[in-house]
Amino acid sequence: MALMEAESGLCGDCGHPLAETTHAGNEGAYDASITKCHACLAGAQRVAAFQEDGGKTDGLKISVFRRES
Repeated sequence: MALMEAESGLCGDCGHPLAETTHAGNEGAYDASITKCHACLAGAQRVAAFQEDGGKTDGLKISVFRRES
């Protein structure tokens, strides 16, 4: 219950406190970096191929695993 209350005040995308990030005085106060997760990329590519073959993604769950060398 306490976790739900704490999370309710957080942005669902970046996870920062909404009371802080939506304050007009904080416009321009943030920066961002881009990182590519190769595991997520593999999952996204697999889903794209599945969809191209006509697969429906409703309820689809993706398991990503490291290939054996």
